[in-house]
Amino acid sequence: MKRTHDFASGRIRVASQAGTGLLLIDNPERKNAVTAAMWRAIPDAVHWLCNEGEARVIVMMGAGSKDFSAGADISEFPTVRKDTATARLYESENSKAFAAIRNARVPVIAAIRGICYGGGFGLAAASDLRIAAEGAAFAVPAARLGLAYPADAMQDFIQSLGAQLARKALYTGAPMGADELFARGFLLEVTAPDALEPAALTLAETIAGNAPLSVQASKLAIRATGQQDEDLMREAEVIGAATFDSADYAEGRAAFAQKRRPQFTGR
Repeated sequence: MKRTHDFASGRIRVASQAGTGLLLIDNPERKNAVTAAMWRAIPDAVHWLCNEGEARVIVMMGAGSKDFSAGADISEFPTVRKDTATARLYESENSKAFAAIRNARVPVIAAIRGICYGGGFGLAAASDLRIAAEGAAFAVPAARLGLAYPADAMQDFIQSLGAQLARKALYTGAPMGADELFARGFLLEVTAPDALEPAALTLAETIAGNAPLSVQASKLAIRATGQQDEDLMREAEVIGAATFDSADYAEGRAAFAQKRRPQFTGR
């Protein structure tokens, strides 16, 4: 059964079916720019998908057929980002949104078409896997706007782009194409425009069909290793060890012996 929910007056929409969750950035008249209300809603949307939606994997996309996201909605800046005090409050919501994607207990796949700029690029960088359509364009225009991004968001750019390309993106603000970012390893795949959503959903369905506890343990271990976080490493070791007592481990072994497809429950 498909389950759906809306946040931020419908600007952030979620749906979940058969273990695959969808997070839609829905502001196409402004190239899916993210308003302050939308930034605040993203952690709630991820929480809903992982819990009420029972998603085993999340696909994040921009609404419509043109753009992933132009980043933060600049039209709000004279109010919500007008000085240091307001910017700190605003950027704390940015950071919570990036962290919600980065730290979601299930993998997040960003399916990117068209413009992927600024905070939209940040959301993609925080994702586990990224697929883009031909012609997608990426940029971090902070230096051209005279502002700085939250320092904790830099970890996503560095880990996904590599240190040198992250520096180039941040220092120059120059756009980059999908082919370049595929060659640099930022993108898993570049597809024809009409093949983007099917490719993302096929990848999501493959992940959703695997043992959820195993996938979650792998994601946590990857995070712990990437961040060199000893507390996370210990948590990953505990969760990884617990998979050997799970019903899914018994099911996986039985299915392998019986040469059938396993039916995992996440228990």
